[in-house]
Amino acid sequence: MILSSSSSYAQTCSKYSFSSNRVFKSCNDLPVLNAYIHYNYDSSSGKLEIGYRQTRVSSSQWVSWAVNPTEQGMVGSQALVAYRQPDGKIRAYTSPITQYQTTLAEGNLAFDVSDLTATYANNEMIIFATLGLQNGTTTLHQVWQQGPLSGNVPAIHSTTGPNVQSMGTLNLVSGQTATSSGGAANSKLRKRNIHGVLNAVSWGLLMPIGVIIARYLKVFKSAGPAWFYLHVSCQLSAYIVGVAGWATGIKLGSESVGVVLKTHRTLGIVIFCLGTLQAFALLLRPKPDHKYRIYWNFYHHSVGYATIILSIINIYRGFNILKPDNKWKQAYTGCIIVLVCVAVVLEIFTWALVIKRKKSGSGEKISQSVNGSNGNNSRQGV
Repeated sequence: MILSSSSSYAQTCSKYSFSSNRVFKSCNDLPVLNAYIHYNYDSSSGKLEIGYRQTRVSSSQWVSWAVNPTEQGMVGSQALVAYRQPDGKIRAYTSPITQYQTTLAEGNLAFDVSDLTATYANNEMIIFATLGLQNGTTTLHQVWQQGPLSGNVPAIHSTTGPNVQSMGTLNLVSGQTATSSGGAANSKLRKRNIHGVLNAVSWGLLMPIGVIIARYLKVFKSAGPAWFYLHVSCQLSAYIVGVAGWATGIKLGSESVGVVLKTHRTLGIVIFCLGTLQAFALLLRPKPDHKYRIYWNFYHHSVGYATIILSIINIYRGFNILKPDNKWKQAYTGCIIVLVCVAVVLEIFTWALVIKRKKSGSGEKISQSVNGSNGNNSRQGV
C-alpha cells in the first residue's frame, strides 16, 4: 500500500496547524493507530526535524515513534517515547529496542537526538525532536506504536490488529510512505526462533545426554565399546547443530544494528570456544595407560561440564530475550528436570553396582571407570 503526499491522507494531515507555530514542509497520515508524521529534512546534513502526532490517546497510554536503521521491524528500532505522568507532566525520552515485549527502558540511540519534547492535550500526544541521520539518507524504516501504562511505566502493547501493522517505510525526499504487513518482522522473528531451537536442542539437550551416556553406560559390561561410539556420535551431532545455531546468532547480531545483548553474545562465543576445544581434545586423547591420561581426563570433564552449565544459563537468557510463549520455556525446563532425574537415578544405581562388585572383588576397575580414571578399556575415561 503506497500513500503519497498528494493523497487524501496527506491533504488531511497538511491542514493541521501546530499551536507552537512550528512549520513542517512535509507530512503523512499513517494508516493505523490514528497517527501522523510531520517533518523537515535536510539531506545534505542529515538533519531531520519531526513532529509525530497521535490522536485518541488516553492519559493512561504511552506512544512511540521509532526509526530502525537497518530493516523493517521492532527489534533494533531507535524509539522516541512519550506519556503523561500522574502529576500531569509529560515525559519524553529515547529508548533503543533490543528485544520483543520490551518495557521501553530509557537509553541512548544509535544517532544523535536533540530538542526532544512532547505535548498532550485533548487526547492528542505530539512528540517533537531533531534527529541526526547519516548524510544522504533518503528512506527510513519507521515504526509507531501505543500501549498501556502500568503505574508510571510503559507496559507491553497489544500483539494483534493495528499494533502489529504499524510499521513501514518513509521516503524523506518524495514524501511517500509504504506500510508493511509485518512480513519482515515475522521473518526476523522466525530466524531468532531457529537460532533458539538449534541451540536449545544441541548445547542444551544433546550435550547433556552425551555426558549421561559416557558416565553411566560404561559400567554395564554388555555395553562394551558401544557406549563410547554413542557418546562421540551424540556430542559430535550436538557440536555440529550447535555451531549452526551459534552462526545464526552471529549473523543476527551483525544484522541488528543498535541491538546490544552483550552477556548473551559473550556467553555464546565462550560456549562455542569450549565446544571446539572439546572436539580437538578427542584427537589428542592419550592412551589409557599413559601417564598424562589423568590430566586429560580432568581437562575433558571440567570443560565438558562447564560447557553444559554455561549453555543452560545462556538458553534461559535467550528465553528472557525472545520471550516466547511460556509453554516453550516450560517444555525445556521439563526436559532438563527429566535429564537430572535420570542422572540421579543412574548415579545411585551405578554406585550401588560399584559397591556390590567391590564386595565380590571385581570393583576396582569399575570404580575407576565411574570416576573417569585410567583403565584397561581403550575407551575408558572419555
